[in-house]
Amino acid sequence: MIKVLNGIRVLEQGTFITGPAAGMLLGDLGADVIKIEQPGAGDPFRAFKGGLYSPHFQTYNRNKRSVTLNTKDAADLATFDELISTADVYIQNFRPGAAERLNVGEERLRKINPRLIYCSISGFGPTGPAAGRPAYDSVAQAASGFLGLLINPENPRVVGPALADSITGFYAAYGILGALHERNSTGVGRKVEVSMLEAMSHFNLDAFTHYYSAGEIMGPYSRPSVSQSYVLECADQKWIALHMSSPEKFWQGLARAIEQPLLFDDPRFSDRNGRIQNQEALIQILGGIFAKHSRDEWCRRLEFEDVPHAPMYDTSEALEDPQARHLQILVSARHKTMGDFHTVRPPVSFDGQRSTEVIPPPVLGEHNEEVLSSLTTAPTTPR
Repeated sequence: MIKVLNGIRVLEQGTFITGPAAGMLLGDLGADVIKIEQPGAGDPFRAFKGGLYSPHFQTYNRNKRSVTLNTKDAADLATFDELISTADVYIQNFRPGAAERLNVGEERLRKINPRLIYCSISGFGPTGPAAGRPAYDSVAQAASGFLGLLINPENPRVVGPALADSITGFYAAYGILGALHERNSTGVGRKVEVSMLEAMSHFNLDAFTHYYSAGEIMGPYSRPSVSQSYVLECADQKWIALHMSSPEKFWQGLARAIEQPLLFDDPRFSDRNGRIQNQEALIQILGGIFAKHSRDEWCRRLEFEDVPHAPMYDTSEALEDPQARHLQILVSARHKTMGDFHTVRPPVSFDGQRSTEVIPPPVLGEHNEEVLSSLTTAPTTPR
């Protein structure tokens, strides 16, 4: 593992995705991330078929150590406070007011450790008329205007992964890294706050820019139409994606690949504006053509003509692609009790070195003795 955050200690008291995702990103960079969990059940995302090691939990909790503490208990709170005194960063994603009820509010922890970067993640922000509302991924996507860009109006339903949750975790880690850099000069920590609404609104920046600069309200087909993006089914019921953009060389390459050299002489498709305005008609024509050959055959033809494309892989296929294997995107490790763990490595390389080593997600309380044995207030009875 490339440890550019070596020496940074993070206490993460996160649940579900936003807080754990932020902690994981810092752990991927080499920080010592200690996940503080409730005794007994731990992070609610752990629960799975009667166990406490769900695929959901595994996704966002690699490169961490697990310690169980109940901060409403006086003895555990004393132990927690000693850990806080050694920490650089604290992360929580409770509803506003919950941290204070759990004795982990920013003001109290700041008195223990003035250098602490305190990160608070919420759904709708710390104050305001919606601050106390429950927020989950789809709620934040909808409130930010982003969900409307994903919904097929002919078959309206929520699609895709938990984008708002994981993206908010990215923004939290981004803020934390900025605060850590500033602390190198000031010696004093910051309170870093981010909400899912703010994160997704920023992520939706392109749509807002179009509205406020040109009065255009974008819909689910706005960007695919302008960028000339297509998904097409092949003869073997596998799919392929094209992103043609503007350069004419791509369109001429496509014409040769599909053996239709005169297709783009058609006035409907002869220039960018025509192709945008008549995209549905072009989709119908291309759909019939691509249905004649297998996906592998189309990939061979398109690659030969340098047309921007990719197989539309499912999860079982994507990381077996030769390029993905070359980049070592899939990495694995073995947990001493839970067995093999497979995940996607961090995408950033440093000086040409990739982080291909990973620590599997911990079982609940796995590192109690390892972390707490050195503390003066460590519990004397097993947890």
